[in-house]
Amino acid sequence: MTPRGRAGWLPSALLLLQLPGCLSLSGPRSVTGIVGGSLRVECRYQEAFVDEIKYWCKHPCVSPWKIVETRESEREVRRGRVSIRDRPASLTFTVTLESLREEDAGTYGCGIYVPLSRDPTFQVEVSVIPAPATATSTERSTGSPGSPTTLPVPTWSTASGQETPDPSQPPRPLLGSAHFLLLVFLKVPLLLGMLGAVLWVHRPLRSSADRQSQSIYENQ
Repeated sequence: MTPRGRAGWLPSALLLLQLPGCLSLSGPRSVTGIVGGSLRVECRYQEAFVDEIKYWCKHPCVSPWKIVETRESEREVRRGRVSIRDRPASLTFTVTLESLREEDAGTYGCGIYVPLSRDPTFQVEVSVIPAPATATSTERSTGSPGSPTTLPVPTWSTASGQETPDPSQPPRPLLGSAHFLLLVFLKVPLLLGMLGAVLWVHRPLRSSADRQSQSIYENQ
């Protein structure tokens, strides 16, 4: 390697040494969730950190800002609405945030606790958006737009099975009734004919009785 090449390589190597988290941890740069929902962040680490404690923290990820962390005897830990689970077989640990709120948005970090050394961390930007509004069903009505018209629906009596008239509707006129027309043109002449027949039958009976009484009176 030429002296000029070594001079260009040395600053890059020093920069990588100052950023250990870039090589030890990886994951998504940003995740988005919906208010009331949940989201997951999966961070991947190197095999050298299998037995170390993993944690999820709020930026700047110093000790008071640690939200949840694994323990030596527990691979999965829950704290409030946040849980963390270490999966050594896949060299990953997953952080789950549930019942999201708008104030949960911000800069977080996946971290690994390394004794006597600087903890490798990886920053993740969390965004929380409002839940979409539920579409309300529109009522269908008969009529022109802007002036919906409600059609009256007749109700039926469960006892007799007859239609119950709507009180808002005017009563039907009697002369327009088919029953009234039938009564006038059919039943009235029939009744008159029957009455005339009865009178005609009883008329001779009364005359015969008068003649018999008159004959008895004359014989006396």
